[in-house]
Amino acid sequence: MEKIEENIRKVLESKTAVRILYVIGIFIIVMLIFSAGIIVGFHKASFGHAWEENYEHNFGMIPNRPMLGEDNFPNAHGAIGKIIKIELPTIIVQDKDNTEKVILTKSDTQIQKLKENIPTTDLKIDDFIVVIGTPNQQGQIEAKFIRIMPAGMPVPPPPQTPAPIR
Repeated sequence: MEKIEENIRKVLESKTAVRILYVIGIFIIVMLIFSAGIIVGFHKASFGHAWEENYEHNFGMIPNRPMLGEDNFPNAHGAIGKIIKIELPTIIVQDKDNTEKVILTKSDTQIQKLKENIPTTDLKIDDFIVVIGTPNQQGQIEAKFIRIMPAGMPVPPPPQTPAPIR
């Protein structure tokens, strides 16, 4: 038994064994990073799918219309744009890419105008807001934080798509 322990100790102390352990460690780290990328991509794709599937329900529009932009995925965790409809706890925002996003407010949603916290009832149509939140299964964004931007704030242009190479 002692001989086996001594042989194991010699193998673990060798440079080859240390190199093999380093390679295994690096491989594990690379696989964890790859898995995180898969999870993030799946989450983004799931939101895009739920958003498009529930578009008619959320906005009362005609189904089977291509609603998504060139990259086929809307921003799942927020919106930047003008409020076009308010039916609390739901707010509809026309996002910078000209898509409508349903924002759900909750009792813990923090709303700020400049440095002042305000109630949800102070939101008005045509307010320009920035929303940060989490997507839900209905293709809506559950707001964690909403900031009302000052009047006269320039609206960011929609993202430009490069012309196809011919």
